[in-house]
This record gives sequence, C-alpha cells and structure tokens, in this order.
Amino acid sequence: MISQNNETIMNKVLFLFITGILLITSQIQATDGDYYQIKIYSIETEQQELRMDNFLKEAYLPALHRAGIKHVGVFKPVDDEEKAGKLIYVLIPLNSIAQIETLDAVLNTDKKFLKLGEDYVNAEHDNPPYSRIQSIILKAFSSFPEYGVPDHDSNVSERIYELRSYQASTERLYQKKVEMFNEGKESKLFVDLGFQPIFFGEVLSGSTMPNLMYLITYKNKESQQKHWDSFVNSPEWTVLKSDEQYKNTVSKIVKILLHPTVYSDL
Repeated sequence: MISQNNETIMNKVLFLFITGILLITSQIQATDGDYYQIKIYSIETEQQELRMDNFLKEAYLPALHRAGIKHVGVFKPVDDEEKAGKLIYVLIPLNSIAQIETLDAVLNTDKKFLKLGEDYVNAEHDNPPYSRIQSIILKAFSSFPEYGVPDHDSNVSERIYELRSYQASTERLYQKKVEMFNEGKESKLFVDLGFQPIFFGEVLSGSTMPNLMYLITYKNKESQQKHWDSFVNSPEWTVLKSDEQYKNTVSKIVKILLHPTVYSDL
C-alpha cells in the first residue's frame, strides 16, 4: 500500500513532468505562431457571476500562469450589449494546439488549483457555477503570429475591446478573406492606425464556420469611434475594399463590445 506521503510525492513528480513536457512542446512549436482558445461561459445569475469571477481570479488564471501561460484575458460584455451579465469570455493564448489537451492534465495534478477552485471543480449538479461553456479554437494569422498586449492608460471600466467574427458563405471565400488580412495587409492597417489588436485568427473549430475572428482594443468609446473613422477613410482601405478578388468574401459580421475584468492579464 502506498503511503499518503509517497502518494503526495508521486503527484508532485507527475505535475512537474507534465508541466515540463508542456513547456518543451510549447518551445518547439512556438515558431509556428500562436493558437488560441476562447472559452465562453454562459451564466444566469449574479451568484454564478461572482463564483466564476472568484474561480477565474483566484484559481484558474494563477494555475495557467504556473503552467507557462503568461497572459490570460477575461472579458465581459459592456452594459448596453444584449448579453451583458450573461457571458464571460476567457482568452487563452497557446504555443501549440497540443496544449489544449495537456493543460487539463496539468490542472488535474495541480493541488493548489484543485484546492482554491474547489467550489468550481466539485460543484453539485443542482448548483453549477455556469450554465454552459462554448469553446472556440483559432490559429493566428501569419501576418500577426503572436498575440499583443494592449497598453492603455484609461480606467479598466472605460476600455473597449471589440471582438469581431467574419463569416463566409463558402470555404473558398473564407480563405480569400484570410488572404485579404495577410497578403492584402488588412491586419497591418489596423496596427498602423493604432488599434492595438490582441489577435487575428482563423477559426479551426467553432459553431459558425467558416469564419475568422479578431480582437481589437481602445482606451475608451471615443477612441473606438476615432479609430474606425480613420480606418474607413484611409487610402489603403479604399484601395483594398475595391479589389475585385476580395468581393463577397464576408456574408455576415458579428461583433460584441467587451470590457476587461480588473484581474484580466490582457
């Protein structure tokens, strides 16, 4: 029979081993560009929101930091959005798609995470901390291969983060829109105009494929309007949007305005 002390030692060794494999895999594949997981938690009550905030702040983000993920974004819809108070977005930058699977193994052997996140991890069936989770997996654009960390001097409650999804009618048209961002330099235009993007990515798995998504940030609502005015009136965009090869590449645009939480890394 294994003693409790030996079991504890074995668990620590397993945790360190898995974490080491995760970090090595990340370093090997880092040159291929980032991957991203967006977890969208649906909540129904203020109590669920408080429980999720506590879990994310005290247990989940610190555990991801220990697993080698430096920045994790947590965002909520602004007050005038239809989904305000109903959704929590968690953005996890990854160095390889394999991390999605290995992260669960790391968390399951992280004693500190399991203790601090007990209310979430061991929640009863009739008292869950959320109603559902949606997961979206993305691959960074070649023109913006690593995520950005915004640098805003405004109050967190004033900052606007705009998450956009561009859907296409077919895979071929979708790939042309991705090309428009990369070779056509649409993503570069956002950077040149000071939008401070966090990511541009191709959706590898999600509910509205084929589509791409990107997250751009502003210090406040006024800054958002000024930046979009500069974008639509720029000579580069005038030329790019008139290029016949990119016609009809977007069938639907979905956008949501978000605020970062006070404990978000991004």
